[in-house]
Amino acid sequence: MRDCGYSKSNNKVMRKLPRVYSLNDAKNQLSQYGVLLTGTFLYAAGVNLFIVPAGLYSGGFVGIAQIIRTLLVNYTSLNLGNLDVAGIINLVMNIPLFLLAYKKLGKRFFEKTVFGTILLTVFLTIIKNPMIPIVEDELTACIVGGILAGFGTGIMLRAGGSSGGLDILGMYVTKVKPGFSVGKLSMTVNFFVYIACALLFNIQVVIYSVIYTVFVSIVMDRAHYQNINTSVTIFTKKTNVADAIMAEMVRGVTEWKGKGAYTNEDTTILVTVISKYEIARLKRIVYDIDPNAFMIMSSRLDVYGNFEKRL
Repeated sequence: MRDCGYSKSNNKVMRKLPRVYSLNDAKNQLSQYGVLLTGTFLYAAGVNLFIVPAGLYSGGFVGIAQIIRTLLVNYTSLNLGNLDVAGIINLVMNIPLFLLAYKKLGKRFFEKTVFGTILLTVFLTIIKNPMIPIVEDELTACIVGGILAGFGTGIMLRAGGSSGGLDILGMYVTKVKPGFSVGKLSMTVNFFVYIACALLFNIQVVIYSVIYTVFVSIVMDRAHYQNINTSVTIFTKKTNVADAIMAEMVRGVTEWKGKGAYTNEDTTILVTVISKYEIARLKRIVYDIDPNAFMIMSSRLDVYGNFEKRL
């Protein structure tokens, strides 16, 4: 057995291999920005078309921004007309968190998060709240709005970015504390947000807003592939598959030597653990080298030890 992923040092540091970038990587990055645009639009549509017309409030930073907007309208002489400034307030509140994203979560995540937050601000501002609610039933509005907003947030995270706020804090927590999720952090913080809603508004608003937030959190965690760990076992007769995985994905690989019982031919058995969103990239790497490779994948694992949570 050979552990290809680590050096012989006591700290077991990942062996330094040059990361390879290709045209496919550039196309993938471009498509991810398209996913970010779609995700922010879905989130803003869920909020402005279903939640705001029902008189409900989002959780997280957007919810805080909505509360501030309501207080400005109700308790000051500020006349905003049809302009919903919740998105602009949310953007201002996110500025300090951008620094955390830049320092702790990587340049690409930072760039995509700034991009996503600006897009969210634009969509929350330009998607007008309907004068008459699309659906009269508040519970239905919670479910539909929660599904749209949760799926939008989930695919933003899957694309390697976010809409800021609790997404940044959540991704940081999942990086330093494996097993935690963005949805769990959102539900914890939102508990305190809705206590404020209960004090400022009525309990019915709080109850339906909580139902909406629960749907957002559940759908978000289901759509966010980075929360799903996948174990991959690869059977190949090529000798350089492990090195290619480490060079391009910077993932550890453990290698065994085996023999096929039917063919009696020598084979190499590789085992690695990745996030589910990395599966397509791993397949490309393996099959570019060995089109006849055989792979077994098992998802939704609990992984302990030296495993890097990717963003």
